[in-house]
Amino acid sequence: MWIKEIRLNNYRNYKNISATFSPGLNIFIGKNAQGKTNFLESIYFLSLTRSHRTRSDRDLIHFSENNLTISGKLSRASGNVDLSISLSEKGRVTEINHLKQAKLSDYIGTMTVVLFAPEDLQLIKGAPSLRRKFLDIDLGQIKPLYLSDLSNYNHVLKQRNTYLKTAEKVDSDFLAVLDDQLSDYGSRVMEHRLDFIIQLEKEADKHHASISNGLEHLTIKYLSSVTFLDRQDIRKEFLQQLRRNHRRDILKKNTGVGPHRDDLEFFINNVNADFGSQGQHRSLILSLKLAEIELIKSVTGDYPILLLDDVMSELDNYRQTKLLEGIKEHVQTFITTTSLDHLSQLPDNLKIFVIEQGDILTDERTTSND
Repeated sequence: MWIKEIRLNNYRNYKNISATFSPGLNIFIGKNAQGKTNFLESIYFLSLTRSHRTRSDRDLIHFSENNLTISGKLSRASGNVDLSISLSEKGRVTEINHLKQAKLSDYIGTMTVVLFAPEDLQLIKGAPSLRRKFLDIDLGQIKPLYLSDLSNYNHVLKQRNTYLKTAEKVDSDFLAVLDDQLSDYGSRVMEHRLDFIIQLEKEADKHHASISNGLEHLTIKYLSSVTFLDRQDIRKEFLQQLRRNHRRDILKKNTGVGPHRDDLEFFINNVNADFGSQGQHRSLILSLKLAEIELIKSVTGDYPILLLDDVMSELDNYRQTKLLEGIKEHVQTFITTTSLDHLSQLPDNLKIFVIEQGDILTDERTTSND
């Protein structure tokens, strides 16, 4: 899979531009605050209908305008696909081959991406919400049913929390109905995550062992707020724990147990990765990203698009080499950088773009016009 071209209209600091890309490596180069990350973000947004940098859609629209459109032409094994997202005061519209998509799960997964940004280095020691977001984005791209179950779970969770906050007197019968729905959707979410983590750990450990020359092995532990011994009992245990926590939830006015509170732990040679060095953390995250690429390919049949947002400077030459070896010629890759000086082992087939004040130009150092 690779994106052939993209057009931005009123996206961030881009008024109306278009660009065509190489199926191999594409580099966006320029000084800070010129729009390199904005351009990379637009590809991410076209894939996932959300930004990795802000929750506000208004932030994405050019300051002097009230709407934006991103459109792109995607090449897949099954043929070309036209994608489009529009944002306006009326909301958002997603289209595949010029047909409006009614549900998010119908759109997401058409174009898959893997993003590696400096903030990903916080995945190990950062807040649990970062690790849940990591799970949700990856799983959502390869398993539409997960997105559907997660959406339903979040809807009931919001309904339950709103009721706990606003009810003058909590009706135990109504709370029981919400508990039943929450445990149904929530148990499915947890089972999806358990299956995914088994696959992710297996693939990421291969890459981590390679990067560490066989000296280190990676394991991933799923920390569920729902206590269970057998996955067949997840729904039953979740429901019982919700009921046992009624007094606590009524007092705190929120739901204290469920997949919205789940977490992950990473271990290197059975030692919590929290205690690892910066180099080990970089190797671990790099292993996860390479594993994401392989998992998406194994499920969808197409390699995802790799987005490297100012992250190559965070990797030494050895880890850069391992990254470029891992993607080879199969994965269309986009890199943002202020300089080519720290990039090593670049392939012959690449396209370089100079980004300056919301404009994009093809650089003379480009070696491919595919």
